[in-house]
Amino acid sequence: MNKDEIRALFEKYCKKLRITPAWDVKLELVEDPAWGKTGDFKLDCDDRKAVLMLNVAAPKQENLEEVIIHELMHIKMYPLDQVTESLIRSGYEEGSRARDFAYRQFFTALEQTVEELAKCFLLEFGENRELSYGRCRGQKSFNDLFDGLRNIE
Repeated sequence: MNKDEIRALFEKYCKKLRITPAWDVKLELVEDPAWGKTGDFKLDCDDRKAVLMLNVAAPKQENLEEVIIHELMHIKMYPLDQVTESLIRSGYEEGSRARDFAYRQFFTALEQTVEELAKCFLLEFGENRELSYGRCRGQKSFNDLFDGLRNIE
């Protein structure tokens, strides 16, 4: 996928997700192969500005359209994200196991929800509806996980 196609998809999903015109969102194509993420964003909520960073040099995911949707979904979910983080910060002591647990559970649920919404949008509106499995490459196989659970006799 070339840079013009990536920019066109970015514009398409900014409109479909109704992020623009309420937000000013800029796409930044990261061409540093050492950058370890496929996508990320920076936000200024007070000014309603965001920069979506997309790794075009060495992405871990195969379908950049899916990554664009995923990152834009984070912008849609950001108000809920901030409320939940505030509740965790105010309800649990900093450095406590309970607070660490609450954060882990929240961020896991947030990522799963954002990814599920991204998949739904991709399957409904995507030009490339193939899901990315790049993250699976770095995971242990079921057999590797199972081997650690076997009884030693």
